Amino acid sequence: MDPLTASLRIAASGLEAQTTRLRVVSENLANAQSTSSLPGGDPYRRKIVDFNAELDRVSGASLVNVGSVDEDTSDFTVEYDPGNKAADENGMVKKPNVNVLIEMADMREANRAYESNLQTIKQTRELISMTIDLLRASQ
Repeated sequence: MDPLTASLRIAASGLEAQTTRLRVVSENLANAQSTSSLPGGDPYRRKIVDFNAELDRVSGASLVNVGSVDEDTSDFTVEYDPGNKAADENGMVKKPNVNVLIEMADMREANRAYESNLQTIKQTRELISMTIDLLRASQ
């Protein structure tokens, strides 16, 4: 396989991985204030994406893929709110382990990686087009 096609495959795998990461970050942000519907129950637990490198046998290139989407096992924050339906017998409510600042940083990083892969695809397509034009001109 030629290097230009390999670069397209690598960038496409990056786009797919970052799309999953952006979806997970969006889900975390949407549930950042979600509490349990049961008194003393656990709220939404933050999710994290685990990436793996995979060798593409066709191109010989190392591609990125999503290995798994796991739950973050860090502790929940607890605050006193006796009027909340999720409060336990002491009036304490468990809040999700989602830190909005961390999620925004993850979103920015995933967005930049996505844009970088997209730019790689655009430049590779341009190089392929230029190569075709050169081949036409030489005939």
